[in-house]
Amino acid sequence: MNKSDLVDALASSAGMTKADAAQAVDALFAPSNGVIAGALKAGQRVQITGFGTFESKQRKARMGRNPRTGQAIHIAATKTPAFRAGKGLKDAIQ
Repeated sequence: MNKSDLVDALASSAGMTKADAAQAVDALFAPSNGVIAGALKAGQRVQITGFGTFESKQRKARMGRNPRTGQAIHIAATKTPAFRAGKGLKDAIQ
């Protein structure tokens, strides 16, 4: 399912227009100014009971190897988004 399929499904299940559904999907999932991305940037976690939890995790700096040369390289610390599925979602797909 891609974004347009999601918009179509949301519009039909919620009884709204496709334009309104597209605005809702963009407001929630937009990577630059969406609700979820904004909360993660602020260091908060987004917990949707029964569905799952979005949170940002800190990855430590570490040493790695360049696969081409075998030379040791330093990999900097980063923040990365993570999703952990909730019990309701896990049960629903079984």
